[in-house]
Amino acid sequence: MSDSEDLRQRRIRSFVLRTGRMTPGQQRAYERGWSEFGLEHSKELLNLPATFGREAPLTLEIGFGMGQSLVAMAAAAPDTNFIGIEVHKPGVGRLLHSMEEQGVDNIRVYCHDAVEVLADCIPEQSLDTVQIFFPDPWHKKRHHKRRLIQPDFVASLCRHLKPGGILHLATDWENYAEQMLEVLDGCEQLENTVTAGGYAPRPEHRPLTKFEQRGERLGHGVWDLLFRRKGSLV
Repeated sequence: MSDSEDLRQRRIRSFVLRTGRMTPGQQRAYERGWSEFGLEHSKELLNLPATFGREAPLTLEIGFGMGQSLVAMAAAAPDTNFIGIEVHKPGVGRLLHSMEEQGVDNIRVYCHDAVEVLADCIPEQSLDTVQIFFPDPWHKKRHHKRRLIQPDFVASLCRHLKPGGILHLATDWENYAEQMLEVLDGCEQLENTVTAGGYAPRPEHRPLTKFEQRGERLGHGVWDLLFRRKGSLV
């Protein structure tokens, strides 16, 4: 059994199912934009130059929510290709609407589970950056096993990162931040970009999100972790 098959059989999920319908505007944007920017999950690896019509650094975001920060990052980095993965269809509709409004065309999007997309569609050692911002914290202790950032999932991410590539996580739950740091420190393929270890300042390229603003209002801190994949490209 391959590592990716084992990972899927353990039923790790990159999402929590949420209810909600697309607004008419989101639906129209989805219908207009999906054929150009949408990617369908399949058992075939993406041909990345063909997918984007060019070769460029590639950033993957897992769980982009309503997509505002992803669109802002893509607009600020037109020479970078972005893939966003989000299972919540209204969020995909909102992302496509924002792309249309702002004239952003360097994002491609999956509406599917990230674990399966990674295993089936993303070539290994193809990603310059993986970013996961404010994943569900599953704050009750008995639910911590449901958290996305676990050793097996991080190992899968490492296989898809280029050597020297960056894994960037952020959370506004201190306990989850501590778990994230423990998991990343325990991964032999990763090294902390912060010389003294621990958490990193929020980099300028990560926009403030509504989750971060909410956390600040509630008196929560926000913790960023930036780790680099070790090794050389083979």
